Amino acid sequence: MPSASRAAKRQCLSCITRCSVHENDPPHPEPDPEPDHERGFATRALRTGHVRTAEGEHCEPIFTTSSFVFASAAEAAARFAGEVPGNIYSRFTNPTVRAFEQRLAALEGGAACVATASGMSAILATCMGLLKAGDHLVASRSLFGSTSMLFDKYLARFGVETSYVDLTDLEAWAAAIRPQTRLLFLETPSNPLTEMAEIAPLADLAHTHDCLLAVDNCFSTPALQRPLAYGADLVIHSATKYLDGQGRCVGGAVVGDAKHVGEDVFGVVRTTGPSMSPFNAWLFLKGLETLELRMQAHCMAAQALARWLDAQPAVQRVHYPGLAAHPQRHLVGPERQQRAGGGIVAFEVAGGREAAWRVIDATRLCSITANLGDTKTTITHPASTTHGRLSPEARASAGIGEGLIRVAVGLECIEDIQADLARGLDAPS
Repeated sequence: MPSASRAAKRQCLSCITRCSVHENDPPHPEPDPEPDHERGFATRALRTGHVRTAEGEHCEPIFTTSSFVFASAAEAAARFAGEVPGNIYSRFTNPTVRAFEQRLAALEGGAACVATASGMSAILATCMGLLKAGDHLVASRSLFGSTSMLFDKYLARFGVETSYVDLTDLEAWAAAIRPQTRLLFLETPSNPLTEMAEIAPLADLAHTHDCLLAVDNCFSTPALQRPLAYGADLVIHSATKYLDGQGRCVGGAVVGDAKHVGEDVFGVVRTTGPSMSPFNAWLFLKGLETLELRMQAHCMAAQALARWLDAQPAVQRVHYPGLAAHPQRHLVGPERQQRAGGGIVAFEVAGGREAAWRVIDATRLCSITANLGDTKTTITHPASTTHGRLSPEARASAGIGEGLIRVAVGLECIEDIQADLARGLDAPS
């Protein structure tokens, strides 16, 4: 075979658009040229990121390959040097993972997205890409337990110091900023108390002090909240949760601009390898297709459950942004920062750990697991699971008491969820 033909055949192996080898195949429609930002959310969730191959597939393919073939040695050198775009090695370039990244970036309104192996590796890659020894980080006190452990135990080893403040106290955020501060980090709503921060003032504060603002958007997803639209610089996701939506796999993502995410965070993932697998990326793509519909259903069920819990004599307090008594209720609504209350409800019972465990152990429908964002309702005791590695003092400072229970409301019949919880709530102490 002549060398030119051989090169064409090699190119065909990795092409994602029509190539000369397929020029006699029946034509496939060209992608719609309309920009993503002019499409609706549901359309972006279904269509963005899929560049149809010469096979003409309708569903996104899974590229289960570790490496990619080049047409020539010169092409390989150019790709490795970054002179031309294209696939190199699945640790940092894979078409299925790229489709997920492009789709999530379109939903969040970001210019770039980097997918990772887990939500925690997304946070780690962000910190490694943007911070160095001697830098200072300000974080909300109400964080997921593993995030606090990452900051306090591991970042501290490399000379990055962290200060914690109350999520909703803007003056405390301002007072904590130092000349060495480079990043402000928060969850809104928080895990597990569903406290909410107003993003825009925090973004203004960060930028006034030449800092970046990172928002963990795990509880809301872009279907309910888009932090970049309010001035945040980075959005963090545990794709394991609502983006997948069915508890099938683990993954994470960072969304933001072309420099901080597309270069700095990407460089960390390329070099250190906390990569998302193509199969998991494909599952997340499928999850994004139904994200908006699922979040609407989760919100409706959680709102109903929160109201029901609020009326139960055994419940001392309910934490849910959709309730009128929630201190940040003004941030929730169709034209507000968060479009609805979300799918997480936390509530407190008297009697501490013993009483909380009694309620949890009495359930027969709810799954006792610390994961969330599943179609199946899950229930957990944060003080002994998600935040169990924190010191008692740190938990108390974050408001996580022994009588607190977190429910991630699934898509079962709400009456069945209520009846399941009633078993423990109505049982004699």
